Amino acid sequence: MFAKKENLLWNSTALFEFILLGLSDEPTLQCILFSIFLVIYIIILAGNLLIILLTLVDPALHTPMYFFLRSLSFLEICYTSVNVPKMLKNLLSGNKAISFLGCAVQTYFTFFLGGSECFLLASMAYDRYVAICKPLHYHVFMNRKVCMGLAAASWLSGFLMSFGHTSMVFTMSFCGSNEINHFFCDIPPLLKLACGDTSRTEIAVFVVAMIFITFPFLLILMSYAGIIATILGISSAEGRKKTFSTCSSHLIVVILFYGSGCIMYLKPNSTYSPNTDKYLSLFYTIFSPILNPIIYSLRNTEVKGAFKRIWEKKAFG
Repeated sequence: MFAKKENLLWNSTALFEFILLGLSDEPTLQCILFSIFLVIYIIILAGNLLIILLTLVDPALHTPMYFFLRSLSFLEICYTSVNVPKMLKNLLSGNKAISFLGCAVQTYFTFFLGGSECFLLASMAYDRYVAICKPLHYHVFMNRKVCMGLAAASWLSGFLMSFGHTSMVFTMSFCGSNEINHFFCDIPPLLKLACGDTSRTEIAVFVVAMIFITFPFLLILMSYAGIIATILGISSAEGRKKTFSTCSSHLIVVILFYGSGCIMYLKPNSTYSPNTDKYLSLFYTIFSPILNPIIYSLRNTEVKGAFKRIWEKKAFG
């Protein structure tokens, strides 16, 4: 049974609680999933905190590139903390209920942080463009004020996108079943629970997502078009390889994040599949945040060097 309340004034039924069906109803499998996702969540927190600490403590990493990387790591911690703890609680307790307000808050922060990451990745691409294509003007174009402004603009853009999405969805009327076939309050399964014709809301949500996903993506493409053109102009193969290595980690993160996000939110509504989308969501909510610190640590000699210096300082005094 699901919880409802009667609204006599409007002679209708309004939901005040949702049920997150999660990934499985099998108790044994839920225990296994809880253990797996708990370990993953701890690794996400530890890996991203390590990146933040390294970029703060080591003076060699006090550059715009690592300022944005630190911001990305902080954002990833917040992003996973919006959904994963609730998912772990549901797996452990079996109580899958979430209040209407709690669902709205979860949706808001999911899209707020996700939208912010889109623009932050675009800012990081611009940083790499200036470093490779305009190296003599790098410290002019990427001074502290500019970096802070780009980071603030990224967060503000995510705020605006999420406010629009959440307002459009949660001002609709919900009736009938309150079961969300997902492990968090995502917009596509929520729209399936709304009363009446939701086509206008679906189109509006799609248009907003299109704008806030494709605009920063186009900025990234423009930045990498300039980067590739500059790299191809380098005469030596070793020089081309060394230059490309400074942006390869960022490029991999962009492909992982945008690839899963575009498949999830920019596909036609006719291809919507609750189970497929639910498991696809794991990629950008859990697996992408755990891969980011690994990618930047293993493929970045400066990060590895900073870790080595700090380790030697602590070990040998």
